[in-house]
Amino acid sequence: MKQDSENEHKLNTFFSDEYVSLKRYVQSRITHSADRDAEDIIQDVALNLLSRNSSSPINNIAGFVYGSIRNKIIDIMRTRKQNTNIEIEEEDKIIDLMEWLYSHADNAYSERMKHELKEAIASLQPNYREVILAIDFEKLSYKELAAETGISQGTLMSRRHRALAILNKKLITKKNNKL
Repeated sequence: MKQDSENEHKLNTFFSDEYVSLKRYVQSRITHSADRDAEDIIQDVALNLLSRNSSSPINNIAGFVYGSIRNKIIDIMRTRKQNTNIEIEEEDKIIDLMEWLYSHADNAYSERMKHELKEAIASLQPNYREVILAIDFEKLSYKELAAETGISQGTLMSRRHRALAILNKKLITKKNNKL
């Protein structure tokens, strides 16, 4: 038990002293990530390391933590879907998303607007695009997506909300520029 508390103290000290460096390390390993993503990864790793029970001492805290973070990043990258293309058969889902964005049910959306929405989704940051595709196109629940990715439901909801705001802004801007 003494070893557990000694490891916990070392880990707590390391995380508090090196948090900014850890955050930079995570951001350098993940392209197009927001600050929140790096913090989520660090907090997940810290929670996992601090909640584990081990009687063996951790001799190299820095190497142990950085290795754990690297492994978490690899796990996240492996669980993310590689195919983010929106196919033509997803037409109904595009219309559903457009209805949500414009808050009215008009099925007479132009082909141009459908194309604009597809382009806008494709241009989103990967973490936003993946949430939109999973929730709105694959019809996964937040709980299912959280289990699949290891990202908390609250973070996924925030990402979707931000993504929808970005899509709405892009589409309104394109619509206003064409008038």
